[in-house]
Amino acid sequence: MEIIGIGTDIIECVRIRRMIERHGELFLARVFTEQEILYCQARKRSTEHFAGRWAAKEAVLKSLGTGMTHGLCWNEIEIRNDPSGQPQIELCGATRDLAEKLQVTAILISISHCRSYAIAYATALRDDLEMDDD
Repeated sequence: MEIIGIGTDIIECVRIRRMIERHGELFLARVFTEQEILYCQARKRSTEHFAGRWAAKEAVLKSLGTGMTHGLCWNEIEIRNDPSGQPQIELCGATRDLAEKLQVTAILISISHCRSYAIAYATALRDDLEMDDD
């Protein structure tokens, strides 16, 4: 595997809480997928989980070498958990198109949070190009 890019982000949980309080469902629907909203709202400290997913989305974009440009949307990046709880990245739309253009075959993500902060780290990878056997 070859590393294409890395990205990290940290955010204050209170910032996300204020955005949810101020803009409610409009904010949630603009940034998070339906599955992410259901996942976070089912948690005791939902704000920390929303903040963690926000940080993860930012880290993914940084690992792809871009921010919210090129027609990318927040909810084109979905953070899911596998059965063991490990977060996984699912891309769609223009974000998936960008990853394919960069030949990204996997994005590894790590998310951590406490009451005050959430942080995420993403690594965009591509399979090694096969070398000719001459």
